[in-house]
Amino acid sequence: MKTSLIHPATALPVMESFYTIQGEGFYQGHAAYFIRLAGCDVGCVWCDVKESWNEQAHPIKEVAEMITEVKKSGCKLVVITGGEPAQHNLEFLTNEIQNAGRQTHIETSGAYPLTGKWNWVCLSPKKFKPPHPSVFQKADELKIIVYNKSDFSWAEENAAHVSKHCHLFLQPEWSREKEIMPEILNYVKANPAWKVSLQIHKYMNIP
Repeated sequence: MKTSLIHPATALPVMESFYTIQGEGFYQGHAAYFIRLAGCDVGCVWCDVKESWNEQAHPIKEVAEMITEVKKSGCKLVVITGGEPAQHNLEFLTNEIQNAGRQTHIETSGAYPLTGKWNWVCLSPKKFKPPHPSVFQKADELKIIVYNKSDFSWAEENAAHVSKHCHLFLQPEWSREKEIMPEILNYVKANPAWKVSLQIHKYMNIP
């Protein structure tokens, strides 16, 4: 187990943090404050934030400083993303966010067991490093990135493990959006348990 998973961290490597609009999934369109933690060993070839992978390339930031910035934003919804945020023990961070009266959301591949307290878990599993079994039943939302047709079977494979209350989303990989979107639309029409997720922040040209 990674050392950073063992003890709650009072400081974490942060690539960036910003106040924006949640662009995808169940909370699409909601104002959200994002904290993007550094470090990822999942290795998605089409990742659009590969600069987040190297944990050592980004500064360590005190949780207290993060909470001050969250409060300044005035936003009630805080999304912890990455990289792969679950590589870190997030118990202290999530406790402090919730103590500040904010909701804690995480976007994770599920490659590691979850730590911390979460109001919403978005599980977006990747073939490069499949989810830890413990994460499936904690997922409020299953979001599958569709790059080619084989990803539909991957979607169903993962959907078989989540709870019946979990929301199911198919999202086109951005560079293949025009090619794969017709396939997604046809799949959702034939399998209406699924919904379409779009990265609307990229259409609107916002972070």
